[in-house]
Amino acid sequence: MHISSYMKMDNFKKKYLSTFKNKPLKILDVGSQDVNGTYRPIFEDMGWQYIGCDMAEGKNVDVVLKDVYNWTEFESGSFDVVISGQVFEHIEYMWFTMIEIARVLKESGLCCVIAPSAGNEHRYPVDCWRIYPDGFKALAMFSCLETLEVYTEWGNVKYLDGSGIWHDSVLVAKKPNFSKEKKELFESKSMMAKLMAANGLFK
Repeated sequence: MHISSYMKMDNFKKKYLSTFKNKPLKILDVGSQDVNGTYRPIFEDMGWQYIGCDMAEGKNVDVVLKDVYNWTEFESGSFDVVISGQVFEHIEYMWFTMIEIARVLKESGLCCVIAPSAGNEHRYPVDCWRIYPDGFKALAMFSCLETLEVYTEWGNVKYLDGSGIWHDSVLVAKKPNFSKEKKELFESKSMMAKLMAANGLFK
């Protein structure tokens, strides 16, 4: 967790969730393990329910996912907000993880995903991607989400920890009320990911 990422997630909360102060929100953090900090303080100080999930046990991990592409631990439509930061560059088939984010979101639910557009290789255990705004727009479209905001911090901002080198990209998206056709399209993509995971095609 670096300062620039933390600040961007805090800005997301202030811009999109401020009207929900003192109202119940259920928030899922994907890739929540405490690596030099977490987003938990941003959301827990509002009295919201924050649940952290990751692929391994560790500090700030409430739920360990058995499969990053098939979250059997969570029911569809069970979260108001899904967040993820500094994780997607480490996910080999991130578009299927994005499908799971969309699946567990309630209708009108929001997600905020942050990932670097630059920076050195940092394998954890792999380092696959750097993401630009168009890439995040494509991920949102693939998962049938509505893009509300997408940007990359292109400028050379001097953060105290030097984290400006990552030039983070940010996606804020909303789960719309699916039409029958859109729901069928989404469910076919979700089923494809589950079948591939069940048959070990991601390994």
